[in-house]
Amino acid sequence: MSAITLRGPVRVVVRQHRWALWIMVVLPVLTIVALVGAWLWTEHVVDSFAASGCSVMHTTPDCGDTVDAYLDRQLWMQKVLNWSGPLMMVLPALVGMFVAGPVIARELESGTYKLAWTQSVTPARWLTAKLAVPTVVTLVSVSVLSAVCDWGRTRENAVHEASQWHFRETYVSIGTVPLGYALCMLALGALAGLLLRRTVAAMVVTVLAYVPLVVVLNHVRDGLWPTARLLGNGPLGDGSWVIDSGMLTASGQTVHWTDCGGSGAAVDPTDCLRELGGVTDFADYHPASHFWPLQLVETGILLALAALAVALAFRVLRRRHG
Repeated sequence: MSAITLRGPVRVVVRQHRWALWIMVVLPVLTIVALVGAWLWTEHVVDSFAASGCSVMHTTPDCGDTVDAYLDRQLWMQKVLNWSGPLMMVLPALVGMFVAGPVIARELESGTYKLAWTQSVTPARWLTAKLAVPTVVTLVSVSVLSAVCDWGRTRENAVHEASQWHFRETYVSIGTVPLGYALCMLALGALAGLLLRRTVAAMVVTVLAYVPLVVVLNHVRDGLWPTARLLGNGPLGDGSWVIDSGMLTASGQTVHWTDCGGSGAAVDPTDCLRELGGVTDFADYHPASHFWPLQLVETGILLALAALAVALAFRVLRRRHG
């Protein structure tokens, strides 16, 4: 019965914000066209370069045009991938602003919400509809965008190393983290809209809340999952994210390369660390296999914040409007 009752408010939300919702739907389509189209358009350059036997490091006169075309292609694809990273970083803020301002605060500021509440729609159901529509569109759009960005990065890394998974712009554009940020900002936007009831103010506060959220999680990300430790000078493996390195003393204490920055330090860093008691090298790192544990823990934190914000939003609504 509740699903039938909600059909009216949901339809109203869709009609009110159909242009913004269309943009959120079209954006993944444009990204797919850009990344897939760019790859297919330039794939023949990669094939020609591989078949030519030419080398970027040792270019002969006969290989000049082939190498130039290959390097131009690499540069162009890198620009396309670099564009997708900032887009995925900005998208959660845009989702939060949209919900905070046009979806929630504008109706409270103009008083149009009163009309909906006189049509047998309770405040709680009104807010549920306001959250449900952008949530569904965000789930679909961000999931598709994340998958496409991961596809583009994987295909490009097969040709040459485009970016490591732990690079900030890459990490927040693939996996489940982009979805976590988007849903968290959607919930924070709704809370800001209900608290402030002013369109511009709610949008500004939502953006300001996004900045410390990103800064804090970027700062603590490497500690969200236990690191692995390598002793000695063995290989770390492809795609490893080194967090800390230096030497261990006989008692198990760590001394770091940064400890050798003083004026009295030895010229050779290794000699310096040995003077400080170091006996064996160590490196604390996240191997590539830690990608999903790190992603899921960070996503869980973001979803917990989103759930808390939604609960507070409904509590604010009940206290002010019953």
